[in-house]
Amino acid sequence: MTLRPRTHVWPTIRTKESTAAAARRVLKLRHAVALGLAQGPTELLPVSSSAHTTLIPFLAGWPYAELDPELRKSFEVALHAGAGLALAIDMRRELIAEASGLDRRRVTVIALSLAPPAIAGFALEGPIERRLGGPRSIVAGLFAGGVAMAVADGRAGGWARTGTRRRKDARARDGLALGLAQTMALIPGVSRSGATLTAARARGFGRSDAQALSWHAALPVILGASALKGHRLTRRGAPAGAARTLAAGGGAAFVSTLASARLLRRGRLAERSLLPYALYRCLLAAFVARRLREGHNRDG
Repeated sequence: MTLRPRTHVWPTIRTKESTAAAARRVLKLRHAVALGLAQGPTELLPVSSSAHTTLIPFLAGWPYAELDPELRKSFEVALHAGAGLALAIDMRRELIAEASGLDRRRVTVIALSLAPPAIAGFALEGPIERRLGGPRSIVAGLFAGGVAMAVADGRAGGWARTGTRRRKDARARDGLALGLAQTMALIPGVSRSGATLTAARARGFGRSDAQALSWHAALPVILGASALKGHRLTRRGAPAGAARTLAAGGGAAFVSTLASARLLRRGRLAERSLLPYALYRCLLAAFVARRLREGHNRDG
């Protein structure tokens, strides 16, 4: 009797495994669109868009964390670019008015709100992405940012009845406070919008003026970071076959951000308490922490 060689079995198994692994390393179009649609409201509301980009796939069981790192980075750049472009279009009249009325004081405020996050982002982008991008660190950022926001808004609530600072009253120290807040927002889960709102409310600005300062401070950072990261990715080359999902995610982010900005203005949500957002952040952090504990106990 002739024995049939068994070596042919293993290539078949490896092929099946590699095919399954490759399938899990492709960002599905519907996932790209869903994350793009979530980008708009989570970018403008103080709940952290970066946290939701990570946590939605984590909670839904999508293999987002298993994607090629370059693909993930390219996709997140597309999300921020779409959101930044939409916000610039929505704010175009305000931006033109601001540009026509620039003086030394306003230039100083803008420069101080941009310099800290630009320097920190250039120096610390890599370590932050490697060490603080997972669900555990996001839980901490959501909770800490939510508590700080509730405290700042609660303390400023008393001033709201006796007169508040207006956006035009912003000085150099206010610009520096916004810049340091945006630096803290490099930590996933903290939220750029949440950090700048917290800083503005802590400095005594009314809710609507704090919201305006937040958007004006965030827009140059979003566009600048997107342009810089996009340039780097272009030089290295976008991941093969990713054009459709990048376009879908960026387009969905553009649409959702434009719609969210207009709804926020129409609903005058900027004048309302920040406590519901703080509670949402803490509840989301608690829910994710519970899921992490359940996964740890199951694996253990």
